[in-house]
Amino acid sequence: MSGPLRHGWTTGACATAATTAAYTALLGGGFPDPVEITLPKGQRPAFALAREELSGDRAMAAVVKDAGDDPDVTHGALISSTVRHGAPGTGVVFVAGPGVGTVTKPGLPLRVGEPAINPVPRRMMREHLAEVAARYGGGGDVVVEISVEHGEELARRTWNPRLGILGGLSILGTTGVVVPYSCSAWIDSIRRGVDVARAAGRVHVAGCTGSTSERVAAELYGLPEDALLDMGDFAGAVLKYLRRHPVPRLTVAGGIGKLSKLADGHLDLHSGRSQVNPGMLAELVRAAGGGEELAGRVLAANTALHALHLCQEAGLPLGDLVAERARRTAAGVLRDAPVAVDVVVVDRAGVIVGRAG
Repeated sequence: MSGPLRHGWTTGACATAATTAAYTALLGGGFPDPVEITLPKGQRPAFALAREELSGDRAMAAVVKDAGDDPDVTHGALISSTVRHGAPGTGVVFVAGPGVGTVTKPGLPLRVGEPAINPVPRRMMREHLAEVAARYGGGGDVVVEISVEHGEELARRTWNPRLGILGGLSILGTTGVVVPYSCSAWIDSIRRGVDVARAAGRVHVAGCTGSTSERVAAELYGLPEDALLDMGDFAGAVLKYLRRHPVPRLTVAGGIGKLSKLADGHLDLHSGRSQVNPGMLAELVRAAGGGEELAGRVLAANTALHALHLCQEAGLPLGDLVAERARRTAAGVLRDAPVAVDVVVVDRAGVIVGRAG
């Protein structure tokens, strides 16, 4: 029998471990291997060093990221930290090494031009550097260069290019722990996407369930890339964040299956966490005057797409009905936020089969 899913460690935790080991060696304490760090919630994991190098005025240590049982794009990546002495009084200066991105757009929690090392990992590294300095008599003025092997290539599989983080990955994490299948990184990327769109002055964004609906929304409304939110299954994440950080207009775009779930009140559209409700689709058919015979066929349909085709043959606009019900669900989550919502339903070929709002 399989056990519980194994937790892993964020890129921020790995960078902190590598930085701690490198600075310890630079101050004459040798490379601690494994190196133990303290996470924000008090856990004390230990990391084995994959590489170490001491050369004059600098030291480098590297660890391999273990994301546990989470399907994380950075699982197995080599994260290294090179630490060298800085000028007195300069404190800790962070530098993006190879494979770590640089911020090029406003709206993120880092200034334009800064390395994409997020605030919590920066704080973790500063705290550990201060502890090492106190233990070995260092001044604490250091330059820390974080690198990720193949990071630029890996970053193409993340939101970073769209968020304006160019040249590599971000060093992330608020707790230091990767919870398997929590999807926290995706949801955080959705929020940062809204932040970047707002900072760019966008008045219209689109939350899309996949690449086909994203292409349709972009073409339909002439939206630039930074106005497109790769929503995936997380409709609730988009709507709840826009409720607190509004943009004047939101288009929700997706296939008939996922948007049927939104129409039925589900905010997580993943197949493992919500199902298409044929009864709700049959109810829409009846309310639109489709008759019991068609409603019965829709109730017995294999998929939402099958139900759509049955209604198209009968001349009943099920796509529009689903779009309007989904729009009402979205408006209910947004509450009184000043966000106008419209919904676009597409089929697998990218043909628009329903609209509302």
